[in-house]
Amino acid sequence: MLQRKIDSLAGKAAPTALLANIPRLVTAYYSERPNPAEASQRVVFGTSGHRGSSLNASFNEAHILAVTQAICTYRKVKRIDGPLFLGWDTHALSEPARVTALEVLAANEVEVMLDSRDAPTPTPVVSHAVVTNNREPRPRADGIVVTPSHNPPEFGGFKYDPPSGGPAGTEVTGWIEREANLLLTADLRAVKRVPYERARRASTTKRSALWRSTCTGRGAMRATRYGE
Repeated sequence: MLQRKIDSLAGKAAPTALLANIPRLVTAYYSERPNPAEASQRVVFGTSGHRGSSLNASFNEAHILAVTQAICTYRKVKRIDGPLFLGWDTHALSEPARVTALEVLAANEVEVMLDSRDAPTPTPVVSHAVVTNNREPRPRADGIVVTPSHNPPEFGGFKYDPPSGGPAGTEVTGWIEREANLLLTADLRAVKRVPYERARRASTTKRSALWRSTCTGRGAMRATRYGE
């Protein structure tokens, strides 16, 4: 009979030595600059998103600038001109990354839809919003969720949800990945960006009760193809 081994830390507060250094993480997000010649520091999409840590230059502001601009270009190529629903979770790097993303999206005049609470908005809520919008005869929507999913606290993640509302396929992520790495290699010269205060107040930045519509749209929720 198998015996279950219970970790000695189960049910206890985590020791200080195991906690992520949040100020260090955020500082590294802005100060560390990835080297696109290093494979570990390039944009690499896994399940519909790029993930990494600012401490090893695999998830930094430069990555988010490049990926967001690449998504803006992809939208133009594919004629996706409806709203982009922007969500994020409570990982330490999610807040600075979503601010960076909004600066680029506003500069590219993308209509961005945020939850009216200006609070973390998880993948299922964004997926539901995309699917619900695209059921009607209106411009197609897509989404971004800033989350590393199940990864440790020191990780950040950036996922793209295409108009299907589910995880982006490899043909989509491969296109965005290649474009983002070209931008990194070119020192981000082609990236459009405006200051956050201007982005937050832009006419293209809008808010809606996304959580509420998700809770009242259970039928649509069951039809959503979830990510991680």
